[in-house]
Formats: sequence, structure tokens, C-alpha cells
Amino acid sequence: MESLGLFILVILIFFQRTAAPAPDEITWTYTGLVGQSEWSEHFPDCGGTSQSPVDVITTQTKYDPSLIPVTPLGYSQHGNKPFTLYNNGHTAFIELPEWMGLGGLPWLFTAVQMHLHWGSGGPSHGGSEHTINGLSADAELHVVHYNSELYPNMSAAMTQRDGLAVLGILIVTGEETNPAYNNILNYLSRIRHADQKILIPAFDVQSLLPKDLSRYYRYNGSLTTPPCHQSVTWTLFHERVQISKEQLLKMETILYSSKADELDRMLLQDNYRATQPLNHRVIFTSFSAESGKELSSGEVTAIVIGVMCGCVGLAVIVRFIVKTIRFFKLLHLETVVVNSSTSSWDVLPSNRPAPMPRIKEPEKAKEKKQDMALSSTSEAEKKEEPSPSPQTEP
Repeated sequence: MESLGLFILVILIFFQRTAAPAPDEITWTYTGLVGQSEWSEHFPDCGGTSQSPVDVITTQTKYDPSLIPVTPLGYSQHGNKPFTLYNNGHTAFIELPEWMGLGGLPWLFTAVQMHLHWGSGGPSHGGSEHTINGLSADAELHVVHYNSELYPNMSAAMTQRDGLAVLGILIVTGEETNPAYNNILNYLSRIRHADQKILIPAFDVQSLLPKDLSRYYRYNGSLTTPPCHQSVTWTLFHERVQISKEQLLKMETILYSSKADELDRMLLQDNYRATQPLNHRVIFTSFSAESGKELSSGEVTAIVIGVMCGCVGLAVIVRFIVKTIRFFKLLHLETVVVNSSTSSWDVLPSNRPAPMPRIKEPEKAKEKKQDMALSSTSEAEKKEEPSPSPQTEP
């Protein structure tokens, strides 16, 4: 009897194991029966303490001066070999050639693939996986690499703590079209259904990245989709990349998560994971808090207007000072000229004494002078006359 019970127990265990699908065979989704909240039940690593994505609180990041700029290797050397664009039912991703790699990390990493995440509500409704201070972007691009110095391939590296390196690029919308992203978006209509793939012309992958590769956030995390292995060194760039509203609309409305032969077609939308707890992890930055301060478009406009008003005000003040200096210089010059050409008497005419009038000499004084002159003349004549001779007596 005991042998029969043991036999039945073995049979039940056998059927239970054969009935339970392997993790690789489980069809997971972002919502539904095997949605995000159920991932950890089927994929244990999805319930780990170092999961991605995360919300980057900029005031809680730590500046690390040893973080050097990320260096794409061979990204622009695409050659003539086409890329493979594939709809796997979760995203649209492109397989990358082996000659593409990533420098600026402790080891050399080789590129494997890149893929996109987006939302469903258009601009300003979210779609990125990572967020900054609680704010999400409209979409996000991930470029995945494996540690080719320590591991032979992606499969071996993805389970190791130092096995993967992923670049995260936040995407926002604007008025201008981004030609680089058209290298992908223009071909989405040819892989509308899950499991469809095509070859597309190769292009410069670096054109998809932001121009500033020196400012980024760095932390240890995981893959953002099952099996959620905690093996990723994340580099999330501070600078956003801009695409047009029309380009975002293509991303959100063209692809299906269902296969072509399925009757119920389901749009491939909102394929982003919610942010996960940081759990005492530290997010490092390659730039200081001052240089990495986030400014809104309104703040930038206010700063520009303030600078312009300040410049105008400064110009008015300088002009007033110059005119004032010129006025006092001219006033001083006029004063000097007046002083040099006009005497003090002309300046103060009321204090100048009147000129003495000439008066005629009195007639009596004049006659007196004439008498004195005549008397002096007669005396001189008398001195010159000879004296008379003496007379004799009879």
C-alpha cells in the first residue's frame, strides 16, 4: 500500500513539472495575467533589491569625479551590412554588429542590440522607463552591451553582476523632426505584428545619442524586462534627445503586440516598466550639482529676458553717465575761456572806479605862470647890459 502511494506521488510530481512551463516559455506582458505585478512569481530576479528602472532624485545623487565620458566605439562605422529590425511583441529592437562597442567603463563592452520604450497618450503623457525627479519623458532608447573581456557572449554575461552595460537615452518631443530616428521609425510599418523582422539599411547609431556624453547618471541595476537579471551597469544621460510629435505618434500607433494570424489585434503601447525602489543604492553623477541643475523652458526664458533687460538698463545708465561727464567738461571749458579773455573789472563792473575827468587850468594860474616866465627873462637881459662909465669934475 505504501508502495502504491509513493508511486502516485512520483507520478503527480512528474506531471506537475512537465505541466509547468520553463521561464523562457512564459509569455509575459506589461498588463494582464502575467503583467508587471506578477513578474516576480515567474521570474524570481524581478523581485530583487537592485531592480530597474528607477526615479533619479537629483538632490540625492553623489558626484563622482572619476566618471569619465562614455566613448562609443565603431558606432558610426556601420559599413554596408544591413541591420535587422525585429518586433518581438514587447518592443522594436535592432540587432547590432559585433564591431560596435563601448569605452569609458572598467571593461570593454560589445554592443548586442538596442530597443525602444514608449507610452500611448502622446507628448507629455509619459513613456520612458527612468524618471528624473518624478518626471518621465515621452520615450526611451536602450543600447545593450555585454562584457566581452570577461565573458564569451551575451547569454553568459547577462547572469553575472558585471556582465552588462546599458545606455539610457530619454526622448522628448518638439517641433523639429529628428532625421536619425527616421532610420528606425520609417520601417516600423513593415514589422507591424509580433515575430516579424526585416533588414534595413545600416546607419550611424551614434546619431541617436545626445551630443553631450560626459554628463550622465550611473548606478547598478537590472534588465527592465523578464528575467530581470541584476547584472546591468546603467548610464542614463542627462541630456535629452528630441523627436517630433509625428515621430512619437508613429512609435505609439503602428506596432501590434499580437501576431498577424491572431484575430484580436492589440496595439503595442505602454511598454515601459514602473520605477522600482532604490533600496539604499547610490546613484552617481559625472557632473556636479551646480552644472547639472535642471532648468525648465520658462526658467530659461526668464533668464534670457532678465539678461536682456539688464543689458538695456546698463546701457541707459552708461549713456547717462557719459552725457553727464560731457556736460560738466563743457561747462568747465566755457568757464576757463571766460576767465582768460575778460578781466576782473569786466566781470565786476559795478566795483570799477569811474575815470577821472580832465579839467582846464584856471586862467589866473595860467597868467601867473606867464608873468613868472617874463620876469625870469627880463632879469637875464639885465645881467647882460654893460654898466655906464664914471663922470669927471671941473
